[in-house]
Amino acid sequence: MSWRSERIWIELITGSRKTSNFCWAFILFLGSLGFLLVGTSSYLGRNLISLFPSQQIIFFPQGIVMSFYGIAGLFISSYLWCTILWNVGSGYDRFDRKEGIVCIFRWGFPGKNRRIFLRLLMKDIQSIRIAVKRIFMPVVSLSFIWKSEARGPFPLTRTDENLTPREIEQKAAELAYFLRVPIEVF
Repeated sequence: MSWRSERIWIELITGSRKTSNFCWAFILFLGSLGFLLVGTSSYLGRNLISLFPSQQIIFFPQGIVMSFYGIAGLFISSYLWCTILWNVGSGYDRFDRKEGIVCIFRWGFPGKNRRIFLRLLMKDIQSIRIAVKRIFMPVVSLSFIWKSEARGPFPLTRTDENLTPREIEQKAAELAYFLRVPIEVF
């Protein structure tokens, strides 16, 4: 989602609050809870889950392993739920042609560096680069190239954004036109 006028372009970035993250966190929570219940029922010798009779699973070593996987899954699930709650990775990109400034803001994990805010000058942008990497599937990315060689390319697209090459090309063309810089294909 983006908003644009003659002089300002603001592009909102979705963070970890995506449907896929909700689904994975929910599935992982239920699966790990099931593993923990099976391990606990094998320890107690009672059926906490009616699908698996506790007599079939011996506590040592199967019950211990099931309990360990359940606890580990609950930790990973709680990590996913925390990233969803904090909306890690969300923010915006603001291109202000009037002031000649690019502002990039992202939310991070709680702590000292929770707010990530970069303010850069537009005159330092040399070009917009479209890079195609062919590993298993072609991955197309969009990034800034700076006039200073000390800075590396600054990515503008996320790796999980799944934009088609045509959409990346369209976005690059619009951004290059707005910033008045050329496009490089790498």
